[in-house]
Amino acid sequence: MKLFKSLLVAPATLGLLAPLSATANEITVNDFNSVEEIAITNSRVDGLEARLNNFEAGGFSETTTASFSIDSAIGAIDGDSTSEATTFDYQFNIGLSTSFTGEDSLDIAIDSGSSAASTADNPMAFDTGAGLSVDGVTYSFPVGGVSMIVGVDTDLSAAFTGACTYSAFTDYMGDCGTVNSIGSAGNGFTAAGSYAFDSGFSLAAGLSGTADGSAAANANGLLTKEGTDSYGVEAAYTADSWGVSVGYVYDDNNTSAETTTWGINGNYSFEIADVSVGYETEETSGTEKTGYFLGLTFPEVGPGSVSIGAATSANYASNVTEYMIYEAAYSYPVNDGLTITPGVFIEEKSGDDLTGVIVKSSFSF
Repeated sequence: MKLFKSLLVAPATLGLLAPLSATANEITVNDFNSVEEIAITNSRVDGLEARLNNFEAGGFSETTTASFSIDSAIGAIDGDSTSEATTFDYQFNIGLSTSFTGEDSLDIAIDSGSSAASTADNPMAFDTGAGLSVDGVTYSFPVGGVSMIVGVDTDLSAAFTGACTYSAFTDYMGDCGTVNSIGSAGNGFTAAGSYAFDSGFSLAAGLSGTADGSAAANANGLLTKEGTDSYGVEAAYTADSWGVSVGYVYDDNNTSAETTTWGINGNYSFEIADVSVGYETEETSGTEKTGYFLGLTFPEVGPGSVSIGAATSANYASNVTEYMIYEAAYSYPVNDGLTITPGVFIEEKSGDDLTGVIVKSSFSF
């Protein structure tokens, strides 16, 4: 009887064990497939994460960088017909730069700022405007030993070296008295190049012009009869404690007489101060005008530096009244990204002189 029961129970027991065995086999196989799928998924996630990290680190590409700066000025100007009110002006700049070969550079400047542009009576303002606009597109590249620059809204003097080390407080002294020669601005499309010798001597030349003499109408024409073209050359020498630069610019203007301009600026570093000087002469239709500049920089005064400058407010003919501008400023870095510069200036006028007290702040990031 017991044997008979055992024979009945055995097939039932085998029937129960068979599904359990099959299930165990299925679980083992499925577990193996899951490991493969997880490995594939992890590999894809790692690849996506690597691409995301590259995108975050390099932006648009590994060779593209962006820089940002904000300049602001708060102060008041007293004299002549000014309102004497305390005003605030600012400008915001974006600089984009990328390289295709490692030796070239494509640079784009984008600006925005106060709606009122700077004038002779308001050096606090900035030449930007409230709208966000492209302020220049420049491409720099080497050709043999020559460094070439081409661009739109690019200064004719973009390749010039210059020899002035003065850090100006107002725009008037930014080019050390040589704004029409060594600091000459462009008027449309510009092509320039420079070559630096091992001895410290350098040569540079540039060409800038518009198709019809109006940068707003057509800013990409050169060497046309109707257009306005400017040609410039510069020779400079830079040593450890001094430097000198000489520049020449010829303006072929289709709406007015031709103008030729010569300029020279230089610097010498003493133990406690740096001296910068500039002189410029221009001739139009037989009329000659001259201007000059002198600046002193004391690089170590407390945590910052002091600059003191004097210059003619323009180039003047010998038979007209000459007016001067004087400025003094103290500039100190709060940290790597912020510099504060309080200062004063006096501008002589035919009426009451202008006296301005201004605090400038410059942020870079």
